[in-house]
Amino acid sequence: MADTAPSERPPSYEPALRAIPMPHDANQSGDIFGGWVLSQMDLAGGSIAARRVKGRCATVAITAMTFHQPIFVGDEVSCYGEIVRVGWTSLTVKIESWARRWGKDQPIKVTEGLFTFVALGPDRKPRPVPPEE
Repeated sequence: MADTAPSERPPSYEPALRAIPMPHDANQSGDIFGGWVLSQMDLAGGSIAARRVKGRCATVAITAMTFHQPIFVGDEVSCYGEIVRVGWTSLTVKIESWARRWGKDQPIKVTEGLFTFVALGPDRKPRPVPPEE
């Protein structure tokens, strides 16, 4: 696998989440579990979605997921997200994960995916996404 192209940079806005994987997050080969990365991305997307819907929401689909590079113990992983679609009761968030390798300055894109969340009311049933302010 090739590193991210030198011209490619993380988004200019703040990440929704930063985390550092530990040894218990690695598989037998020493790479971080894909499920660990997926859960970090879901947390980041859920945070973005909850702010937009002004309340509770739930993940209903991951319609795309690409693993570009492995993540290693000690990497600083940053998850960036942006809303790419808003429907009546749901919204889709594109999440990119970037890793800064231990001792290196240049982050590389390691994963990206599309996560769909549904806005939930107090009864935990879908509700309309409020208009943007």
